[in-house]
Amino acid sequence: MIVRRGSALCLREFRVSSSIKSSGQVSYELRGDVAVMTVSNAPVNALSLAIRQDLVARIKQFEEDEAAKVAVIVGEGKVFIAGADIREFKRPATEPHLPDVIDGIEACTKPVIAAIHGVALGGGLEVALGCHFRVGVKGAKVGLPEVHLGIIPGAGGTQRLPRLAGYEKALEMIPSGAPIGADAAKAAGILDDVSDEADAVAAGLAFARSVIDNGTPLRRCSELVAPAVDAQVFADAKAAVAKRARGQKSPVVCVEAIEVASQTSFADGMAKEREMFMELKNSAQHRALAHAFFADRALGKLPEIEGIAPRTLKSIGVIGGGTMGAGIATGALMNGLSVTLIERDDEALGRAKATIAKNVGGAVKKGKLSAEQEQRIFDKALSLSTDYASLSEVDLVVEAVFEDIDVKKQVFEKLDAVCKEGAVLATNTSYLDVNAIAAVTKRPQDVIGLHFFSPAHIMKLLEVVVADKTAPDVIATGFQLGKIMRKIAVRAGVCDGFIGNRILATYRAAADAIVVDGSTPFEVDDVMLEFGFPMGPYAVADLAGLDIGWATRKRKAPTRDPRERYFTFADRMCEQGWFGQKTSKGYYVYEDGARKGTPNPAVLDILTEERKEKQINAQNLSKEQILDRYMAAMVNEAAKVVEEGIALRPLDVDMTLIYGYGFPRWRGGPMQYADEIGLEKILSNIKAYAEEDGYFWQPAKLLEELVASGRSFADLNAESGNNSAAKKHENA
Repeated sequence: MIVRRGSALCLREFRVSSSIKSSGQVSYELRGDVAVMTVSNAPVNALSLAIRQDLVARIKQFEEDEAAKVAVIVGEGKVFIAGADIREFKRPATEPHLPDVIDGIEACTKPVIAAIHGVALGGGLEVALGCHFRVGVKGAKVGLPEVHLGIIPGAGGTQRLPRLAGYEKALEMIPSGAPIGADAAKAAGILDDVSDEADAVAAGLAFARSVIDNGTPLRRCSELVAPAVDAQVFADAKAAVAKRARGQKSPVVCVEAIEVASQTSFADGMAKEREMFMELKNSAQHRALAHAFFADRALGKLPEIEGIAPRTLKSIGVIGGGTMGAGIATGALMNGLSVTLIERDDEALGRAKATIAKNVGGAVKKGKLSAEQEQRIFDKALSLSTDYASLSEVDLVVEAVFEDIDVKKQVFEKLDAVCKEGAVLATNTSYLDVNAIAAVTKRPQDVIGLHFFSPAHIMKLLEVVVADKTAPDVIATGFQLGKIMRKIAVRAGVCDGFIGNRILATYRAAADAIVVDGSTPFEVDDVMLEFGFPMGPYAVADLAGLDIGWATRKRKAPTRDPRERYFTFADRMCEQGWFGQKTSKGYYVYEDGARKGTPNPAVLDILTEERKEKQINAQNLSKEQILDRYMAAMVNEAAKVVEEGIALRPLDVDMTLIYGYGFPRWRGGPMQYADEIGLEKILSNIKAYAEEDGYFWQPAKLLEELVASGRSFADLNAESGNNSAAKKHENA
């Protein structure tokens, strides 16, 4: 443990605690009178226990090496240090703890320089802040992204950064978690220099030589005093951050920790930072965000495509230039693919091109594309045609026409006739049967569903829908397209609505029942806003267009089970031409093109009329009761989706709902949320609701089995990972 007396480090205590054997993951090499310590823990040099032990040992070695005047810490490979090893967060903390390691670096009596390339993030930047100097190379980035894991920097980041760069810069960087580039970091005082050298070691050695030659005194961040700021700065920052966070705690605590730095000594600030860090580390929000972090990385790890190479993917075709088709084309063009877009006539092609131009122009204004890239898109990458034969050489085609299976079948018959052998034929359907679409071709193995979400050039989610005969390399190609277009790709099986829309239909039905039974759409929306969704379900329906749901209900009407409670209030709204924002009226009224509406009182009259017709006695549910019913419906249907293999793992459901439907990431998705509150509670609620409506509230068998065996959705995720690893071992 490092002992502080006032603001100074007591080096003696550090030396006592640093008699640790090195594992060799931080090497030590003397280059003249400069010691180069290289951190090696592929792929991102995470600060594992072994790395921490080695850093302690190497700093001690440097202190005792009379030939070494300056030390340079560098990272091997593509990055400096990308942060802590968060896998260790699930285990008991083991010494040396990172704050103590960094204190030991800072306590060193000879200069230590961090030479940064790639990224220095989280604990990596905290290590650099513990060094006496920092030099970066071009392209390097630094940041403290711990907030995205539901925690705050816990190794001095909230205390050293404001002392070095000022409170305003710390308030900009830490609550947002956003990294900044090398030039911006130098301007802020975080980096002492940005080297023209491409190699971090060379940059570090050059800076070390200047320190030796100039006799530059040590500068410890812990001993700096940042210019004072008015307390109102922190109050304003806290209010702004809380509004953006929508219930997530860590961004607000980041502000509070930075404020602590302005009020106390460094030693007291470190103690308070650690207290705040540990409280968040033990919270449900951190567990949820850590789950989401690992789930992101597990999505594409599927046994069926392990070791399978995707097909060539350089040019694609898009059928249909409406909002969805133009969005898909835009996303592909912005990420370097050539696109041939097909429409029925020149007028439709003109509208499609105008939409793409507007989308691309918006990206240029936001700095996501250069003017040169924009010019290339329209000069070389985009082709427009009314002739399907123009698609004869493309590698993949995405059909994005009207959501009618007969129309889609006609499109696929044409594609089957004109596309080259091996071309992937994809449908962007939201609900329809991909197997039925594939069956009209002579190449069902080449057919896949690629369900983009609107606006397709912005929304992150891509459901890769695998039909019965889809070839493994076609699945791999779907995931490759997602990677190229910077999407979060989730594997889904074939059913009405796949993963996301199927679950959506169920929890929307539950919401409609809540409303008809006595609550209002506005109360339901308010509850879900408080839960952390960016919008409530009825505001979302207005945004999407109520006519879309109306068309789906009419499509399903012939097969509707007579036992189903069916409500007509939404249909009656559509019959009056209320389609939401597009008509300025839906559940809400949108005056003068406003994006946010006010409650439409006429909806309540329609609901009152339906209650009278169905002889329903209105009951006002509490906020907790509304939330419990809504979430029980979501979790129960999600469990059925996993049970049937539509989603391979619970984590696939979680990521689908987070990226496609606004489920708050800090809650981890519906399956993680269910684990957190207890599957027993979810199942008990479902059984209670079944006494009122036994048809809708049928418990998922998987949910019942998990409760009976004392297992969780997290256990299923772990088992799927173990099974995948076992299969890999068998194949090897």
